Amino acid sequence: MRSAASLAYLLARSSDTLADASDAPLDLRLDALTQFRRAIVEQSGSPRWPIAVLNGVADFRERRLLESADDILSQLKFLPEGEVHLVREVLETIVSGQLFDLQYFTNASSRNPVALENDIALEDYTWRVAGCVGAFWTKLGFLTLGDRFSNNDQSRLIEKGISYGKGLQLVNILRDLPADIAVGRCYLPISDPHDRVALLACHSGWLDRAKSWIAEGEDYAKSLKIRRLRTATVLPARIALPTLEAMQGVSWDRLQERIKVPRSTVYRALIRALF
Repeated sequence: MRSAASLAYLLARSSDTLADASDAPLDLRLDALTQFRRAIVEQSGSPRWPIAVLNGVADFRERRLLESADDILSQLKFLPEGEVHLVREVLETIVSGQLFDLQYFTNASSRNPVALENDIALEDYTWRVAGCVGAFWTKLGFLTLGDRFSNNDQSRLIEKGISYGKGLQLVNILRDLPADIAVGRCYLPISDPHDRVALLACHSGWLDRAKSWIAEGEDYAKSLKIRRLRTATVLPARIALPTLEAMQGVSWDRLQERIKVPRSTVYRALIRALF
């Protein structure tokens, strides 16, 4: 699985870098993302990044990643056709989520935050930027490993993988709520993002949903036959669960501190994942 999964990761990380180049004009970022999607999905040739987009990337390592786009895209031709199809499929969905994000919150600001319309919109967003990765991981596993991948039926495992991906994205949304609202983005569907009581109530409800989705990920990992795959797959869940527990009943002031599990918890999670 490694070649296709690694390449998909680099491509997704590249598109994420384009979307997050906040110092670059929005229209240039949207155009760059659209070009990148075409280069991957439609094989339209290598994209050319405007200097304003490159200068909008603060981290020199991420800028280097964008400057390596030709080399990364060229690796698609070395993958078997079935794997290339899966990489293109998942990247098309991920980029659609990033484009939606930039367009939907175009006029958002700290004074006038914009919230997603309803529960369906939030579920759709988590599917686009993360749930689709669970489907990709599952399809790639069965394609490359066959019966050695899992004991479960593929269609059922895809459902669990999608829930797992959505759950992991939801953890990020719940943890980053104050920081997102500070720049005008509210991913929780609420009528008034300034109403902190309502925000925390909505936060609590989606916390339960996140736990349920992460539990699907635990079940998913248990069905995998190869130990390294089980470890790699379950580890995010073992980090996500204590993060969710730390947010249970949390105050707005505590949430503003951006809850993060200590490194010792991560190390313990890795050991438990191994065994």
